[in-house]
Amino acid sequence: MPHSSRPASDLPDWLILVLGAMALALAMGIGRFAFTPLMPLMLRDGTLTAAQGAEWAMLNYVGYLLGALTAARFSAQPLRGLQLALYGVAATTLAVAWVGQGLPVWSGALLRTVAGVFSAWALVCTSSWCLGEMARRHLSHRGAWIYVGVGKGIALAGVVAWLGGHQRAQALWLEFGVVTLLGALLLHFLARPSPPGTSTAASRATPGQATPPGTLGLIVCYGIFGFGYIMPATFLPTLARQQISDPMVFGLTWPLFGAAAAISVAVAALWMSGWSRHRLWAVAQAIMAIGTLMPLLHPALWSLALSAVLVGGTFLLTTMGGLQLARAYAPDNPTPLLARMTVAFAAGQILGPLLVRAIGEQRWLGWDALAWGHASATVLLLLTAAWLWQASRQPGAA
Repeated sequence: MPHSSRPASDLPDWLILVLGAMALALAMGIGRFAFTPLMPLMLRDGTLTAAQGAEWAMLNYVGYLLGALTAARFSAQPLRGLQLALYGVAATTLAVAWVGQGLPVWSGALLRTVAGVFSAWALVCTSSWCLGEMARRHLSHRGAWIYVGVGKGIALAGVVAWLGGHQRAQALWLEFGVVTLLGALLLHFLARPSPPGTSTAASRATPGQATPPGTLGLIVCYGIFGFGYIMPATFLPTLARQQISDPMVFGLTWPLFGAAAAISVAVAALWMSGWSRHRLWAVAQAIMAIGTLMPLLHPALWSLALSAVLVGGTFLLTTMGGLQLARAYAPDNPTPLLARMTVAFAAGQILGPLLVRAIGEQRWLGWDALAWGHASATVLLLLTAAWLWQASRQPGAA
């Protein structure tokens, strides 16, 4: 399939931002998170059991970890890695539609694992390519706009699953897959990777370069963020379904999550660009802690909706702050540091469900597994928020 003759670096600024936002909307909104609003519908359809659904979710996190561990291989060609990732998300999403309709249920777990790999590649490569292009053009302050795409992708996937809740989940998987394929083709024809051998700082750097000084704390905080957000991000629609079985009601929690995410990034890009990135991240992490606390305090629909707004509204601020800091600490070649932070995030989000599974049906001090998961997330998020706020006071902090 031939590429456009125009190199990506010659694309207009606005088009790079639009393509980056679109890529994240597809890779994250569908490749990573489409299963969250579709899982209750698949349970309704009898396609899989709750235990199988938990395995699918867990293996997607494992795939995300594997993708983060291997994303640094695209240091020299992040756009090429992004294009490959989007085609992969499209293929795996289309294939999931046939699980239970010719494909065995266990194949769905494998497909969600591979989708997690492609999603991690997409996040790292989109951040590296778009933020790098904006920095080269001395427009770093505009780079935050690409992360609006994640929230829009989550919100749109949630709305489609909500409005299409009368359909079988298989039809929704097909619709998501076709949309992703169209987006992958659009990126393929509009943006052309730099030719091999291009002399840039990124291409001369090695993927295994040492971690820049002062970034270990950032990596740990990003890992705690992964642990903290995963409880509501995985279980909100399912928890809401326990309160009321109507998909037109419980299905609203996920669009709320995505809409809050998209709005929060737009607000940050417009009015918070002068904030210290450490402080922005610290405030976001503290508000997220309140969101993880809400289902623990009162598991009702209103508290779950508030949790969706608080966690969704800070999920992307934390992502944006962390990845922009990575760019600031390693401006010549941020991909390895971006990959390490994504590895920590992936490991954190795997630990959340593992903790729930380890506790199982037991109750400790009157709390069940989900309560202990939310409580642990709240404490850790507050501790890391305090550390980030303190770090913002250090000389030279970004």
